[in-house]
Amino acid sequence: MRLSWFAKSRNHKPPSAATFRSEIIADILVPERAEDVRFFSRKIVHPGRVRRFSNQDLRESLLAAFYLVVAASVPVRWWASICDRMSRLRLKRHMRKQFPGYAAATRAVLGGSIDARKLFEALLAARHRRRLQLAAHLAGFRWAPTIRLEGQEELQAALQHGHGAIVWCDQFTSQTIIGKRALHEAGIEAHQVSVNSHGVSESMFGLRFLNPPLVKVENRYLKSRIVFERDDAYQVTIRIQKILKRNGVVLMTNTIHAGSTFTEVAIGESGWTHLASAPANFAARGRAALFAMSTFETVPFREYRAVISPELLPAEAETGWDGAKDMVLQARYILLKRDRLLEALKLFPEQMLIWSSSRRLTEASDHTMTGDDTGS
Repeated sequence: MRLSWFAKSRNHKPPSAATFRSEIIADILVPERAEDVRFFSRKIVHPGRVRRFSNQDLRESLLAAFYLVVAASVPVRWWASICDRMSRLRLKRHMRKQFPGYAAATRAVLGGSIDARKLFEALLAARHRRRLQLAAHLAGFRWAPTIRLEGQEELQAALQHGHGAIVWCDQFTSQTIIGKRALHEAGIEAHQVSVNSHGVSESMFGLRFLNPPLVKVENRYLKSRIVFERDDAYQVTIRIQKILKRNGVVLMTNTIHAGSTFTEVAIGESGWTHLASAPANFAARGRAALFAMSTFETVPFREYRAVISPELLPAEAETGWDGAKDMVLQARYILLKRDRLLEALKLFPEQMLIWSSSRRLTEASDHTMTGDDTGS
């Protein structure tokens, strides 16, 4: 079944955005759950062009400079209030442009009784705290938050089998830096699957000046970064397999735009979410253990909680692997991941960067993803 053509919505994104065609690969029923998982392929139709500079670059440059000054000169106890005030500067525009889709998506997942506006305003503040987290790491020596990692014992136990592990990370605002730092401080050396444009901007200016500081800070807490490009997916797959065979830990962020396939599954009361298919594919076709991970800011700039789930392990996976592409087994992994994501969303919904949609992809007039697909 062929869908209409869409990109990062052609009606709402600049003309430089790439255009993609998505097609349904299969609807896979998981009998014991009475649920189906829809698999999509995502093929590029027009690659777009890389802009030299954008208005977003100017805003992000000014904010980066401002927060560097804050991190270097203002006491930590004032940081959260500064971020709250900064988040309200363009509130009217955010309410007009982003809030309607955000409200529809969050209510579909969490129920109509939630205060969507309160969550949205909290998200805007969390995004600013995310910027200040980066600035604090760049400024250096003044900031020492408490970071608690939960679930590392089961991850370490899985590594005793010698087949490596995949940690499938959710896009909460603190995952990008704090999640990696939590693993590093626990002695877990991880390899991050990433994209070349990872950061705050995809323009030439952003790639050259805005993104490298974030990548540099993240790399402090990584053993290596595996840059994922659509044209060399095979080589990246081989590298990931080699790391897993050496009993390594691979981090994959739930971003659907980097790869050529993704999935759609129901979530919450009446919502739909899109999950990357690559982590489930690696787990289903090999012996690597699969875990979910979410990182929360429990007290702004003071305390963080990084949570590694129990191993995502369908009963069928325990019987062995033959290397074949088993889409039913993949679907079971996807549903297990969805369950963990929903649990995390209920805890700190205001810190989730990406909300999908209140409608199925095939029912939408365009492909609207609420939030920024930042990846890692």
